[in-house]
Amino acid sequence: MLSFFISHPEVAVDASSPIEEWGLSESGQIRAGQLSGLDWARSIRRIVSSTERKAMETAGILGSALSLRCTTDRELGENDRSATGFLPLAEFEAAADEFFARPSLSVGGWETAAHAQARIVAAVRRLSSDDARPTAFVAHGAVGTLLFCDLVDTPISREHDQPGQGSYFSFDASTWTAMHSWRRIGM
Repeated sequence: MLSFFISHPEVAVDASSPIEEWGLSESGQIRAGQLSGLDWARSIRRIVSSTERKAMETAGILGSALSLRCTTDRELGENDRSATGFLPLAEFEAAADEFFARPSLSVGGWETAAHAQARIVAAVRRLSSDDARPTAFVAHGAVGTLLFCDLVDTPISREHDQPGQGSYFSFDASTWTAMHSWRRIGM
């Protein structure tokens, strides 16, 4: 069964609100709108999103263009970083490097990469087993990278991270193999 993992495009960062409540920026909304124009998008018959606002907005834009209702699943959420909340970009990148480099250790109280990988893999396998329609999973970059590493049977590594927010890859959920690595949604 051909499936797609899509990371939300750019967000409107608001350091004063929880990360889970951040929505798409104007450019993120435009890029999310470009999804339905990609050749493969017309094959999608089901959309399942993380419960975080930025992912739900992305799924909603895609669903509206394809006349599909979206469902959500909490287990598709980004790695839990609530222990630190918002971090300035340089600090965030250093923490993310550590998150991928030491998957069994918690970085500043974050969910470990190993736990987040087990969670996202289990969720995608469960959701794929209960419905064989071509599915778009709309979620987040770090958990998408962890899923991709599992699909290509390689250790967790940031080397396989998305090239930027608003990227996707396709995979066969029945054979559990990636069809290609991350690609950017139109620029």
